[in-house]
Amino acid sequence: MAATTDAILAFLLAAAVAWLLVPYAERLAHRIGAIDLPKERGLHDKPMPRLSGLAIFAGVEVAGWIWLPSDGETRSILLGAAAIAAVGVVDDVRGLPALPKLAGQVGAALIPVAGGVRVDVLTLPFVGGFELGWLAYPLTVLGIVAVVNVINFIDGVDGLAAGVCVIAAIALAVIALSLDRNAAGVLAALTAGGALGFLRHGFPPASSFMGDTGSNLLGYLLAVASVQGALKTNAVVALVLPLVVLAVPILDTGFVVAKRLKYRQPIYQADTWHFHHRMANVGFSQRRTLAYLYGWTLALAALALALRFVPYSDDRGHFDALWTAVVVVFGLLALATSVYLVYVLEILKLRRVRLRQVAGIRRQAHAPPPATGEVDRAVEEELETGTFPAIDPETGEFGAIDPERGES
Repeated sequence: MAATTDAILAFLLAAAVAWLLVPYAERLAHRIGAIDLPKERGLHDKPMPRLSGLAIFAGVEVAGWIWLPSDGETRSILLGAAAIAAVGVVDDVRGLPALPKLAGQVGAALIPVAGGVRVDVLTLPFVGGFELGWLAYPLTVLGIVAVVNVINFIDGVDGLAAGVCVIAAIALAVIALSLDRNAAGVLAALTAGGALGFLRHGFPPASSFMGDTGSNLLGYLLAVASVQGALKTNAVVALVLPLVVLAVPILDTGFVVAKRLKYRQPIYQADTWHFHHRMANVGFSQRRTLAYLYGWTLALAALALALRFVPYSDDRGHFDALWTAVVVVFGLLALATSVYLVYVLEILKLRRVRLRQVAGIRRQAHAPPPATGEVDRAVEEELETGTFPAIDPETGEFGAIDPERGES
């Protein structure tokens, strides 16, 4: 009970500090020129300050030094948080090439790993636990850096990364506290608080961006909380829970990286293949995009919590039929949400939008309506390449697509 109280208080303090300090971070960004200018692939149309992640950092550090245990692991975690935030500040102010940025992320991840935050024993469903030995160091660093980047990748629309991190961190906090991983529970709770405090200013229409300072920091904290919490236990679903909670940014990143590899583009090259870009391209407002992606994250977080709390198994291969059915219902809900967003919104809705656009233009031009097959082929090519060329306003013909260049 004391740990739960600490987690709630840490959450509230981190949220309050971040909320109060965002306006000061905005002023600092304007003063030193850390401004995100509108660009072709962006979803904002005015210059935005991008150092508000410093407010999240302040909230995390203040709450962390008060409510996390006074030991070596805590010091290494908070020092690593300062290091990853520093990498983000340099990137937000000056812009870092991919390799120096990655080196900075690895260096920051090494700090908590050297301080004892690592997965020494990995427990897999149906396999059991086994010691990783020296592999614990590189694998944990790799995992932390991976989560840092999946959160960074989804930070492309007002409030998306912060909101997803609030949901994910609260779920991880509940799971960690239930496993008696109290320090991890408090860490996840204050991470959620810091993200929520920024979200007050970052929800559309946002007044500022948290930048790489914030997205790097939140990804780092989620990863460390996952390692300290579920992954350092002998729970059978230890590996599954963080993956389910973070499934939305992981799927988004996996989808984008696969596209970049397919078209032989650098995986660090910016493009418009993310889920939020696709939703914008089919006419979604930023708030509607957030509602759908928040809902998807909530459905997956609910599945993770069901896997943790519903007594469907005795961990010895015996399953209770009724409770297993309950978990299956949560799984089907998460699956249905995933299918709806990945398939229906990206293909069927885009087909309807394109059909209406082309039919309207051709009607005005007194041209015959488009054939369904013509629109279907164009939509398939658009989704395949991740590009959405303009339709000729006079003829209703689709523009040519150059997948190698990633633009029309």
